[in-house]
Amino acid sequence: MDARNTPEIAVQGIAASPGIAHGQVLRHIQCDLELPVYQVKPEQRAAEQERFDRALLATRQQIQRIKAEVEKNLGADEARIFDAHLLVLEDQALIGETEREFETGSINIEACFDKVAKRYIKAFSEIDDEYLRERAGDIRDVAQRVLQNLLGRVEQTLSNFEGNRVIVANDISPSETVGMDRNKVLAVITDSGSRTSHAVIVARTLRVPAVVGTRDLTKRIVDGDWVLVDGYDGAVILNPSEQTLFRYGKIQVKRRNIEQRLLEASRLPSVTLDGAGVMLRANIERTDEMEQVRSYSAKGVGLFRTEFLYLQGNRIPSEEEQFQIYKAAAEFFGDESVTIRTLDLGGDKPMPGNPGMFSHEANPFLGMRAIRFCLEHEHLFRDQLRAILRASAFGKVLLMYPMISGPEELDRANEILDECRVELRGRGVAFDEKMPVGTMIEIPSAAMLSDILAAKSDFFSIGTNDLIQYMLAIDRGNERIAHLYEPAHPAVLRMLRHIVEQAHQAGIKVCVCGEMAGDPRYVPLLLGLGVDELSMAGSLIPAVKFLIRAMNMADAKSLVAEALKQNKTAKIKALCNAFYTARMTEK
Repeated sequence: MDARNTPEIAVQGIAASPGIAHGQVLRHIQCDLELPVYQVKPEQRAAEQERFDRALLATRQQIQRIKAEVEKNLGADEARIFDAHLLVLEDQALIGETEREFETGSINIEACFDKVAKRYIKAFSEIDDEYLRERAGDIRDVAQRVLQNLLGRVEQTLSNFEGNRVIVANDISPSETVGMDRNKVLAVITDSGSRTSHAVIVARTLRVPAVVGTRDLTKRIVDGDWVLVDGYDGAVILNPSEQTLFRYGKIQVKRRNIEQRLLEASRLPSVTLDGAGVMLRANIERTDEMEQVRSYSAKGVGLFRTEFLYLQGNRIPSEEEQFQIYKAAAEFFGDESVTIRTLDLGGDKPMPGNPGMFSHEANPFLGMRAIRFCLEHEHLFRDQLRAILRASAFGKVLLMYPMISGPEELDRANEILDECRVELRGRGVAFDEKMPVGTMIEIPSAAMLSDILAAKSDFFSIGTNDLIQYMLAIDRGNERIAHLYEPAHPAVLRMLRHIVEQAHQAGIKVCVCGEMAGDPRYVPLLLGLGVDELSMAGSLIPAVKFLIRAMNMADAKSLVAEALKQNKTAKIKALCNAFYTARMTEK
């Protein structure tokens, strides 16, 4: 049917990979494999174990081939995505649990592996941190490969189809994304997923527009339907009209011009029109991101999330292992600071390989996590603190504690840190005696006590993601109420003002490292409030720097003065949008 004879329908998803595309749909539905479950006789157990070993080997070889192909065609950085897949296969907890499940039961090995893998996938899917939550996709991808090899099935691919198409899938694995024919795939749309999934990372590398989180789109379309995909704003339009296509054609030209200007701006100083400098740093999880964030001209690291070190192998890294990683970051950035956040693990971020340390919690966001977890497991905390202290001898390292709720926790954490300093001095190990130690402000109680905490801290780092979530009692992961999560809420604005004022009265700097710092529409609000530094995903720096270079700090302060007079979120958002639009148009 001609799309022009059917009604136009707009579907809103999440913008994942920039670009605009228009074409016909190819549905790609990932279905769970139908696994046989049967009894294994004692004399067949050795053969069953050998079958599992062969499947693991075959899967490893497949992933290594994909990695080599990606490295050849896209580069080493993109190929590292598949290191995470290889780590899954080397995970002794996952493999060991499968073998124990097989030894204690009497059913076939694929049923045992599927049971254990699903347990791991569920654990990672429930983690609050978006990046770490998406690692469930890596386990799911690898598990699917292992099961296919156990069953002797041929893997599904997106490399062989007729014509140019927009791929619409319920989900898509990184290896499927890599296998896509870039000359045929116009765009990718998925019902699930997020901006940080590895499949999306590959799509961005291939410069394929992508929109994720469209929920049930695969059930509303059929092969051959026409769609327009807006990877900038997350819009998907079914059966677009001629007027819509014309409008998006103009948008696409404008977007390309903007992208070029943003790229050019990222190489220029981060200074406002009236001469105010703004420090822009990057958030990272792993050291293999360092080259990328430097390419965006990040001035060091404002947030090094260390929990990835504990989750990537489902085991506890040693002091030495952590030291080598922190040292590499310190040496790489040299005179530019690297702020290392101590472990934010526990509650909603359990390590599947260490279930003994965690118990089920009805409210994990309010449970045993971050600094609470570290103070309960001091041996882990001490290992990390010693590793960070040792790394401070090799660069400009800063340390900060997450989820501090009041002075008692901060005092105890600093007491342990002092004891680690004494221990290292006794061992004759060098470290920076004046390493700055800061506090993350992400709990309302800490915000209210910011005057007391500022007197005990060398700097503040505001984690707006959790601070807003806790202030407004909004579970960001609950899709029914996530829309109520509002950085422009009057209460949030007033709380941020209070934190900054108390910090500056104590003579310490304030950095914002949450998502709010990477949103150009809210950056003027933060700067007008007096925030000293911003830290964000490296890829967001060009857009933020572009706006900074197009604005006056005096205007940002006027924006804040006007916003503080408002009592409704919508009015504050309108002021921010008008400020942003005017500067982008003027520029």
